[in-house]
Amino acid sequence: MNRVCFIIITSLVLFLSGCLFPDDQRAENRIAYPDQLQSVQHAVEQFQNDTGVLPIRTFDESTSLYQRYVIDFNQLVPRYLQQPPGTAFENGGVFQYVLVNVEEGPEIKVIDLTSQREIQQLQQRLNDYMRQHRFAPIEEMLDVGLFKLDYEALNYKEAPHVRSPYHDTYLPLLLTNDGEIIIDYRIDINMMLQDGESTFEPGQDIRPILYENTPFVPLRSVPYVVDENGEPTYAMDLR
Repeated sequence: MNRVCFIIITSLVLFLSGCLFPDDQRAENRIAYPDQLQSVQHAVEQFQNDTGVLPIRTFDESTSLYQRYVIDFNQLVPRYLQQPPGTAFENGGVFQYVLVNVEEGPEIKVIDLTSQREIQQLQQRLNDYMRQHRFAPIEEMLDVGLFKLDYEALNYKEAPHVRSPYHDTYLPLLLTNDGEIIIDYRIDINMMLQDGESTFEPGQDIRPILYENTPFVPLRSVPYVVDENGEPTYAMDLR
């Protein structure tokens, strides 16, 4: 095979691989681009100025804190945006666009949905186990209503983790008393606390440290406070 043919075939394979690669795995759909965040921010501000309300989906009080204010792109397109950003779940991406600080000054952030598959697989194994035994395989209680699972009982060779959107690390999965699988962000929070740029009052939920200087809010999280050693600890009583 001559060099020209090799280059043509290689290029064709790469092209087809890109076409067949699932949207939620494409690199361009897994980056929270500042310009896309800013364009949605501007659209939300214009919408609120015109209507007096925010373009969000309806929710109830049982909805997790950081999933309450999900952007409803149907209210923004086409008048305020031509289309949802390419990184938005609604447009083949892996991010859900949400608002934080809705009372003081609504600010656009995103939820990274790439961890959902691993969580769903764990939930399925847990459901199967509970159908047979009528209880969850608990290894340890970490706080009131928060547990570490016995993953060997769920036929895992090692405890499942999900990739952190904040650092190059993986985060453990835990179980609440409500049967919800949550992500443990203590590793990330501890790293950010060590930077020393944020201060919190005793007993204050410190999860905002995760999105103060990043585009990401913590999906499936529980409250944390700083303990007497300056480290993050669970605070289920704030939930």
